[in-house]
Amino acid sequence: MGLTEYFDLDAHDTTVRTEVLAGITTFLTMSYIVVVNPAILAGIPDTKPGIIIDGFSPTQVRSMLAVVTIIAAATATTIMALYANRPFAQAPGLGLNAFFAFTVVGALGIPWQTALAAVVVEGVIFILLTAVGAREYVIRLFPQPVKFAVGTGIGLFLTIIGLQAMGIVVDDSATLVTMGQVASNPVAILSVFGLFLTFALYARGIKGSIIVGVVATTVLGWLVTQAGLVAPDAGLVAASSSATYDITPLAGSFLQGLGSIESFSFALVVFTFFFVDFFDTAGTLVGVGQAGDFLDEDGNLPDVDKPLMADAIGTTVGGMLGTSTVTTYIESATGVEEGGRTGLTALVTAVLFLASLALVPLAAAIPLYASHIALVVIGVVMLSNVVDIDWNDITQTVPAGMTILVMPFTYSIAYGIAAGIISYPLVKIAAGEYDDLRLGHLALAGAFVVYFFVRTSGLLASSV
Repeated sequence: MGLTEYFDLDAHDTTVRTEVLAGITTFLTMSYIVVVNPAILAGIPDTKPGIIIDGFSPTQVRSMLAVVTIIAAATATTIMALYANRPFAQAPGLGLNAFFAFTVVGALGIPWQTALAAVVVEGVIFILLTAVGAREYVIRLFPQPVKFAVGTGIGLFLTIIGLQAMGIVVDDSATLVTMGQVASNPVAILSVFGLFLTFALYARGIKGSIIVGVVATTVLGWLVTQAGLVAPDAGLVAASSSATYDITPLAGSFLQGLGSIESFSFALVVFTFFFVDFFDTAGTLVGVGQAGDFLDEDGNLPDVDKPLMADAIGTTVGGMLGTSTVTTYIESATGVEEGGRTGLTALVTAVLFLASLALVPLAAAIPLYASHIALVVIGVVMLSNVVDIDWNDITQTVPAGMTILVMPFTYSIAYGIAAGIISYPLVKIAAGEYDDLRLGHLALAGAFVVYFFVRTSGLLASSV
């Protein structure tokens, strides 16, 4: 059986050439994750929370994570291609990796091995739920304004993380956040230059504009330092260390996490990951479907169980190898815009991910501020989803607005989604629009009230 028959190209009015070009386009637009995911997940002792492995430098850990990122992305995207026959590509999700590093490991102080174990467990749970159709059912209960708002909220969340790493936004005791001393900070100056360079390339429609901007900023930082224009310790160049393809110190670490858990606290961690992953993945899939015009008249993605299974398996494999949750990427829409309509597009992207193993030394050499340019660019692009929200309807405005605003202000994707889901039935009841409500909406809202209690009562922190 040839590619045309296997992927049913004729029925989707596409060709092998179109699908290949679409797959290349998708890979180029999301290739930055090979660099950015390691930068977010890798910790720096006494500086940044994340995965820290004794005996290995942060640079070496980043190179391990780059390898794991590639394998997880290739695995999940191949399943998407061969099983779901969708032109969607998958990789460790932005926002979810930040939640892993900054919230679970950082704020809650949970060992990263235990956090990986939680990722694996919730991945297995998702496989089971998807197999019986329960996950698709819950996603269909997702209030429409929250569906359309999730992408924008995640975009704002990623943007503030990126601006902080670039030294443009800093904390302030009076106003919580403020602008940093940009004009006197070499990192911030170069970050601003790199950011607007990347925006310009993106606006010009340059394929791979994000990775080009990140690499160009890194090279410029190295040149400026080598020329003596800034001090060697100014932070423009990543710490020198050899890259490694050996992932054995990282792969399988979830077993250590499983072996050293306290059942109640671990259950609460899995509970937290479950809600974040479940609804973040749902929102991202809807966002991708929205961008690719795959949604039906009710805003649902047809046959969503198959992409969800690819996501669940990718998450489980990724957690076993040592990375955070895998999800579908909004950049898949760029391949769709190039004409990609089937899983052949995703298969090409998966093959290119495997080929990108050659980029692992590059991932280890890119400093934090340069890699986080990608977060700001993608964050800004994700704001476009707000156009589909009916802002003239207060019962749509409140849950959508709460979802969007609470995410960056609380530094939590989960809090934003929870706020939107809880507020939806409240405003619908207040407006007397009972016909728009289902029992599932009330059940979800009640579940998130419990979630808020668990996360803000100190119960989770006191038990780990």
